[in-house]
Amino acid sequence: MESRCDENDIWTGKAKDPSVPRATYGTAQKMRAAISHKFGRDYQLGTQPWLEHPAMPGRFIGNPSLSVTISQYMVSLRRRKIRAGEAVMSARAMDEPTMKRLWEFAWSTDRKEFGPISRKRKAENPSEWAGFLLCEMLYLLYLLSMLCLLRYDEALRITWADVTFQVSYQPAQFRVKLELPFRKTHQYGGIAPFYIYADPDRPWMCLLRAFAIWWLIAHERHRELNGFIFRKKIGVDSISVSLTDCMTSDSFLECFRNNLLDISVDPRPYGTHSFRRGGCQFLHTVRGWSFRKICDWGGWAENFDNPGTIFKYLLSWNDNPAEAREHYMNPNRPGCDPCYSCGRTCHCG
Repeated sequence: MESRCDENDIWTGKAKDPSVPRATYGTAQKMRAAISHKFGRDYQLGTQPWLEHPAMPGRFIGNPSLSVTISQYMVSLRRRKIRAGEAVMSARAMDEPTMKRLWEFAWSTDRKEFGPISRKRKAENPSEWAGFLLCEMLYLLYLLSMLCLLRYDEALRITWADVTFQVSYQPAQFRVKLELPFRKTHQYGGIAPFYIYADPDRPWMCLLRAFAIWWLIAHERHRELNGFIFRKKIGVDSISVSLTDCMTSDSFLECFRNNLLDISVDPRPYGTHSFRRGGCQFLHTVRGWSFRKICDWGGWAENFDNPGTIFKYLLSWNDNPAEAREHYMNPNRPGCDPCYSCGRTCHCG
């Protein structure tokens, strides 16, 4: 990490030649995360800092990425990168107004012809990158990642076998039960299921509705629903018929950025982590969820061993600007939707 990210050579202590490439702070964060993932497979030791074994001098146990030395280095590296002019930021959080615009765009998009298109046609019509079918699949992927606080790779691995449509008759109520096959924080099982209910007041944020719509569209195309839910993009408005041909992370990011351009939103501040961050903010500020409830829903550690993580999700200067200060205490602030808890526009959560 030091040898790639620092301005100085770790062996000589002298400044590196300008021709030597330097890795960004974001790369350093990914390297630290990789270390944490490798040593975090053992839950008991993976959540403990890197310390010398009390009974075996010279031998260390725990997770080196949680050591004081690494933590101090990351703080120092961030400070030096900012001083050098590097913009250190996280992906901008997705918000409800932008999701509503994406939802409206999806429903206003016409169906396109199936099959691949030529490079010439693609170059002549860059805005014609997707049709109704693909937009609906992408919107389900966006909303699922946002409301269930999923990492993009967790969402892309979901299959139809992981989704169950349930109905109860007392009272009559539909819901979707989602059981993830994989979670970064649960390498050896024990993943709690998600139970998803209808949201008639906000159809653009209704995950049950999005699941039902994509089920109908996919069933129309494939009859038998098996394999991955989010398939590889084929042409303008078609997906792969192969059960094991899921959408790649690169394709997801490209489609997401194209989708933002469709609604005249600059895609540069956004990334694949925007939905997890945006979902955390939506559940807290709009739905009024407590930190504990968000941590339990999103799969964060119940012992709050790293409380700074959730605050990084909730607060960032890179997010869309907040409302004017003069309306903080205004119970009827302009431009707000009714509160889930009391029905007014107070955002009492």
